[in-house]
Amino acid sequence: MKKYILPIIALFVLVLAACTSDSEVDEELTEGEGEGEETTGEAIDFSIMSLPNSLDPHAANDGYSLYVMTNIYETLVKLNQDLELEPGLAESYEQISDTTWEFKLREGIKFHDSSDFNAEVVKANLDRVRDEEVASPLSFLFTEIDEVEVVDDYTVQIHTKQPFAALPAHLAHPGGHMISKEVIDADYAQMEEGGNPLTEVNRTPVGTGFFKFEDIKEGEEITLVRNEEYWGDLAKPESITFRAVPEDQSRIAELTSGTADIIYPMDPNDVEQVDSNEGSEVQQRPSANMTYLGFNTEKEPFNDENVRLAIASAIDKNSIIENILVGIHEVAETPLNPTVFGYSENLDPIEYDLDQAKEYLAESDYPDGFSAEVVLNSRTHQDVATYIQEVLKELNIDLEISLMEAGAYQEYTANGDHEMFMGGWGTVTLDADYGLYPMFHSDNIGAAGNRTRYSNSEVDELLDNARVELDEETRLQMYEDAQQIIIDEEPLIPIFHTELLTGINSDLDGYYQYPSSFPYLKDLH
Repeated sequence: MKKYILPIIALFVLVLAACTSDSEVDEELTEGEGEGEETTGEAIDFSIMSLPNSLDPHAANDGYSLYVMTNIYETLVKLNQDLELEPGLAESYEQISDTTWEFKLREGIKFHDSSDFNAEVVKANLDRVRDEEVASPLSFLFTEIDEVEVVDDYTVQIHTKQPFAALPAHLAHPGGHMISKEVIDADYAQMEEGGNPLTEVNRTPVGTGFFKFEDIKEGEEITLVRNEEYWGDLAKPESITFRAVPEDQSRIAELTSGTADIIYPMDPNDVEQVDSNEGSEVQQRPSANMTYLGFNTEKEPFNDENVRLAIASAIDKNSIIENILVGIHEVAETPLNPTVFGYSENLDPIEYDLDQAKEYLAESDYPDGFSAEVVLNSRTHQDVATYIQEVLKELNIDLEISLMEAGAYQEYTANGDHEMFMGGWGTVTLDADYGLYPMFHSDNIGAAGNRTRYSNSEVDELLDNARVELDEETRLQMYEDAQQIIIDEEPLIPIFHTELLTGINSDLDGYYQYPSSFPYLKDLH
């Protein structure tokens, strides 16, 4: 297996920089606009488990939606491959006061519909994602914004309610993707006629990215084509087709037969099969992800803390890693991945102790055990859940496993219909605010991220205060305190931190995958 190790740095240091501008980046991106490097003209076939729930950046926060959208849209600020924040659609940005950030925008950029990118577009996007009538599940990223002010055609000032150190990192999240104002206006127009919000952009996704939307066959595939008018270097592939192939072995068969060029995700148990095939290989990269077993804390018996602690104490995570995940992934003891700013080694996790597990259950309101359902949407999660199912028999807990299609699973767990679930969270910004605030703050119960429906006023206060704390040491302590409370109450059990496993045609070069798991496809050749 080919393994690539990336340098990981704390984004917090970067976002506190008083002024961020990168002339070398500007020159690299703008030099020879429209010319680009010589393109291969290849059509790339990418098989993924499920198609997006939406192509509207303000509507969807699931991985499969983001894998596609990151190729259509761009953000004001972006992460480079050294995981450093740098200007994107913004030419530069600067914090001019504790509560004001100024962004100078690149000029001459066109959307795929030929409309202009400018300050009014930025305002329209950031106003829309925060609009309560639109009810975007990504609004939590930008709740600290008080006002977006258009200074001139290519200057925007973002005023925050309080100092907000993580703002540039949040603007680099796909929720900060810039959508054509023409399409935003069309979405509002259809809302005024009684239509549902977040409809028109999904139907007509228009960004500034190096690929543009071409076609969708519902439930089957989405095709993007190279944006020949892109403002920087052109993408090398002529097109990218994302195809929905739910079964792991079907994706592998497509890769090994040459039907697919790239497949994702992969189960650790299939790595050897792909690596041993002539013409294919597995690329492994570190992630910012955490996979967990979650409880619906609003439902019996999981509103009982002792029940949750009993299950947590009964699970031997090292055994899962070695026996089910063939030693590839890493044990997770805390809610944050070690790649994330805010991760701490000073926390006291729940240890594997079957005797202690039995004591916790005896102290609960369910000492004789119970039956419950766990829902999930991947083979890897199913394998882990099968192990947990056997373990919990020791506690007289009868666990039913339900494998669901990805979209149905997202809706089911967002609505709170579940009892237990296997889930995953990628801290896209590599900052603890994004790793903890959507997952555990009571304001974000449901689709925004808090699918355990966990509510703790002390945790809420710590996360609120950490968002606006400028002293790094104090902020880290707040995140550490919040995580310890979460661990002690165990609304979810961290199981493992994922290594990203992608099967790829050995003849392809230029593939890169961010720790968030987003694929960067521009340079594929």
